[in-house]
Amino acid sequence: MKKLINAPEDVLVESLKGVALAHPELAVDLATSVITRATPKDQGKVAIVSGGGSGHEPLHGGYVGTGMLDAAVAGEVFTSPTPDRVQAATKAVDRGAGVLHIVKNYTGDVLNFEMAAELAEMDGIEVGTVVVDDDVAVQDSLYTAGRRGVGLTVLLEKIVGAAAEEGQDLAAVVALAQRVNGQGRSMGMALTSCTVPAAGKPTFDLPDDQMEIGIGIHGEPGRHREPLAPASDIARQLVEPILADLDFAGDAIVMVNGMGATPQIELYLMYAEVAALLEKAGVRIARNLVGNYITSLDMAGCSVTVLKADDELLRLWDAPVVTPGLRWGA
Repeated sequence: MKKLINAPEDVLVESLKGVALAHPELAVDLATSVITRATPKDQGKVAIVSGGGSGHEPLHGGYVGTGMLDAAVAGEVFTSPTPDRVQAATKAVDRGAGVLHIVKNYTGDVLNFEMAAELAEMDGIEVGTVVVDDDVAVQDSLYTAGRRGVGLTVLLEKIVGAAAEEGQDLAAVVALAQRVNGQGRSMGMALTSCTVPAAGKPTFDLPDDQMEIGIGIHGEPGRHREPLAPASDIARQLVEPILADLDFAGDAIVMVNGMGATPQIELYLMYAEVAALLEKAGVRIARNLVGNYITSLDMAGCSVTVLKADDELLRLWDAPVVTPGLRWGA
């Protein structure tokens, strides 16, 4: 294993120290592994909290800031944060209007955020929750009951973050989050496995001439393994299941996301293939993201996310955002 680390057991806390040094606009509590805005939003606005296991950077800590999250809770690599840490984040950012928890559909995350919400409500904080389950690759997996939460999480955090920033109340923000979750789908693939520092070896064995179609963001297996194919065929195998699952005719927000070790030149090549397939299917890409936004450590591969968008979603998407992982319009 070759990694820029000191000791596997210190990776999270030492990484968070680096985040604090690099981004004075953020506040990092090393005791709870919670990242918040150094300057809270105005009193009377809904706060947004997300989080999960580390190793998916810039998700979630990279999206703390104006127009997106108020707090991100970092678990150990690929491990859900504990309920007390989620509760601490919730209390830290509550501005008196309630808090939305954004939870990816992994069993540990769901259970721990549920418990944290109960603890927060005992403290008098109203909590709403959305569970993101956009992965069309599998219905159930090693980590989930139902579909996994993957790339749509990024788009959802951006859109509901904008709604909260402009002053929408908790009920409206929760309803918006549920609508976005219902209108978005994702699917990913891997060229290589990832290596968790504590394990010291690849999560799974994938020969150089093979690829895995339908992987999860923790290296979970997908639909099948097959010989490596041209990018055009890979794009088809990702886009067709998404289009088969939901009618996306009309405007859409599309993300082609790298899994951590895929160079930008390949991601743009994949975007061109994805765009051609969507255009042929009657989907107009109104907005896009191309890059590494929700990763799996050092995995090579990519995922595609398509969100059916109307004027309201596009308006919120265009709202200013200032975070380490996304920045525009401000």
